[in-house]
Amino acid sequence: MIVKQFYTSCLSQASYYIESDGEAAVIDPSRDIDNFINISLTNNSIIKYIFQTHFHADFVSGHITLSKKTNAPIVYGPKADPLYECVLANEGDLFSIGKVSLKVIHTPGHTLESCCYLLFDEKKRQHSIFTGDTLFLGDVGIPDVAQRYKGLNKEDLAGILFDSINEKIKPLDDNITVYPGHGAGSACGKNMMNETFDTLKNQKIVNYSLNGDFNKIEFIKELTENLPKPPGYFSANVKMNQDGYEDLDVIIKKSMKKISPTLFKDLIKQSNTLVLDTRETHEYVKYHIPRSIFVGLNGRFAPWVGNIVKDINTPIIVVCKSKKELEVFTRLSRIGFDSSIGFINIDKKEDIFPYSEIKSLNSVSPADFVNISEDFSVYDVRSPSEFSNGSYSNAQNIPLNELEDNLNLIKNDSYVYCAGGYRSLIACSLLLRRGKKNITNILDGYSGIKQYCAC
Repeated sequence: MIVKQFYTSCLSQASYYIESDGEAAVIDPSRDIDNFINISLTNNSIIKYIFQTHFHADFVSGHITLSKKTNAPIVYGPKADPLYECVLANEGDLFSIGKVSLKVIHTPGHTLESCCYLLFDEKKRQHSIFTGDTLFLGDVGIPDVAQRYKGLNKEDLAGILFDSINEKIKPLDDNITVYPGHGAGSACGKNMMNETFDTLKNQKIVNYSLNGDFNKIEFIKELTENLPKPPGYFSANVKMNQDGYEDLDVIIKKSMKKISPTLFKDLIKQSNTLVLDTRETHEYVKYHIPRSIFVGLNGRFAPWVGNIVKDINTPIIVVCKSKKELEVFTRLSRIGFDSSIGFINIDKKEDIFPYSEIKSLNSVSPADFVNISEDFSVYDVRSPSEFSNGSYSNAQNIPLNELEDNLNLIKNDSYVYCAGGYRSLIACSLLLRRGKKNITNILDGYSGIKQYCAC
């Protein structure tokens, strides 16, 4: 038997491939399905089933495309209502894969259709459980309010989730392996561990949903307090996963068009066209196209695009280094941004000249920043929890994902920082695009500032 985890770090998302005796199953496949096709071909196995734990909000699953390519049926648990052909399994149903099998366990709470899949080995022993967004390592899935369940609020869903975990998962064998749908950094939970799998025995020690630290009322309060507003793309991704979407190769073919200077100048006259610069931070600081937004590939690229670009149908012109365009479009499509209209390669300053004038971004080192004598406004765009653990004395906390909703609070002639300089650069580019003046990025962020002052 083979159990292989495919982990997409940018999204903190895990897909799984299970194989036994020439047959295979895939659980929650990512939209780019080549990994699953290739491993099955290499091992001379047939993908027999594609299992979905729920309608994902934070990424577009590859289940539909993979089903087309392999003729394997898509399997959901109870309460799912997709608009395409699939198998709707019942609680306790068993699906054989070679000499092993997967059992459907309906675990509503994160969503109403959420389920887990319990893997039995060749000797019919409990081996592992694939928990989707029901149970994470050290945490649980937050109530997916993006799906707007009629008649149910986040507290209702949290209570249902408590029952699912304690009645369906906690009684399982201690020694089974827990394989979650996400790890640390995902917006689907609050405080996930960095590890990507663990034993149920250890989770019964460290996970507050399993170790008895909270009763049901306390669990609901812990889970639902200070829940962040879900990014705009979450509800759009749910709809794509539920209703259907175009195959990734179709989207890539549409997007892989090099934009000429003449076409570029015509396109940017349209108010909704967004120029997205994906290069490294130092390159954007030195030279970029005016009013372009920075979200670098070397950070949590896709989630931040999804947080700050409210509409997944926004026409996007990508600015990237040579030979990076395929990676950019693939990563955008993982979260449903399928409306890219082409790309521009910028490898050196001179590459911008045919397209536009050149802008640089005001920046200051931490050492110089702490020695500025005049009055100024400074904004910390980290999360509230980061801010509460230490900040510059005069800083106002406006998290990056809330920045556009609070533009009225941002003054001109201001300084912006985050933890290390990535998020603050996104913030600066966004503020300048929205018409703010003289915005300065503090290089190296709070990690640099605190070396030069007692904050």
